[in-house]
Amino acid sequence: MKIIADENLAFTDYFFAEFAEIQHKAGRTLTHVDVQDADALLVRSVTKVNHALIDQTKIQFVGSATIGTDHLDISALEQQNIAWSNAAGCNAQAVAEYVITALLHLNIDLLEQEKAFTLAIVGLGNVGKRLAIMAQLLGWNVIGYDPYVQLAGIENLSFDELLKHADAISIHVPLTLSGEYPTQYLFNEAAFAAMKPSAILINSARGPVIQQSALMADIEKTKRQVVLDVFEFEPEIPEILLNMLALATPHIAGYSLEGKARGTQMIYEAFCRKFAYLASKQFESQLPSVAPYFEQQALNAALRQHLTQIYDIAADDQQLRDCVQNGKVEQTAFDLLRKNYPLRREWAAHGGPKA
Repeated sequence: MKIIADENLAFTDYFFAEFAEIQHKAGRTLTHVDVQDADALLVRSVTKVNHALIDQTKIQFVGSATIGTDHLDISALEQQNIAWSNAAGCNAQAVAEYVITALLHLNIDLLEQEKAFTLAIVGLGNVGKRLAIMAQLLGWNVIGYDPYVQLAGIENLSFDELLKHADAISIHVPLTLSGEYPTQYLFNEAAFAAMKPSAILINSARGPVIQQSALMADIEKTKRQVVLDVFEFEPEIPEILLNMLALATPHIAGYSLEGKARGTQMIYEAFCRKFAYLASKQFESQLPSVAPYFEQQALNAALRQHLTQIYDIAADDQQLRDCVQNGKVEQTAFDLLRKNYPLRREWAAHGGPKA
């Protein structure tokens, strides 16, 4: 058996080496020739899995260690009778912690705001519901919008009502172009006009949920604090946009060691189901121990004291800005930032809470 795996997946050899020869390749540049004699393909969101890639190949299984599936042509997979799996929720905890870290980086005194601070969550799936729980642990008021999900314990509002009441908005929806509730350009000129000018906006979901031109016009007008981990034309990121953002990071919100390992384990388990192997391995056995920052200290006190040690988001922001050449982020440098990213640990590894 032969497996082609994105070189940036975590613990691929630990999970899959007993089953097959593994070839590690750059996911963004995979071609039909690379995969035509593979039995299984393991990818991330940078690989477009479509007819051009998979037609007339030996592939029987595609595993994507990602929450999203918009890079997978599911109808093409099904036409070829190729089993597929994603890893919904694998990095949800990491993304929730990223959002809170970003907010506290912008204003550490939010730790003392309690119900006076309203966090609005757009999309109440795996990430959104975890973020709601973590935000409530900090005492914040949480409101949410999701046409498909009503979350117990928070106030579920219409999109228009949510925009009016939020002190910060965090986006956690998939990218959809059609249907009753398409998310492409959900945040457009009208949405920005409905928001408080002081409301912070964070997008760690999919870039085109925000219309970049409308965002830039809004920041120009309101001086809004905006945090982007994803971008409409990624990896094409103009310097003029970066200069307007409070924080910018290279699509790494979910890049915790636990999140990446959990994603690989989830596609390993699906692979084992497909090929009738026993799935006996657990990622936790591969993780080193780290400093117990949260022990014997209240949550808010631990975050105030150790936030930067747990995750230095400003360092990620600076590294992305350092990739600018000729007025935009240089694509190879952007990919290298993600490839060589020093995976941070989730709060639970330090003795903290998890949702």
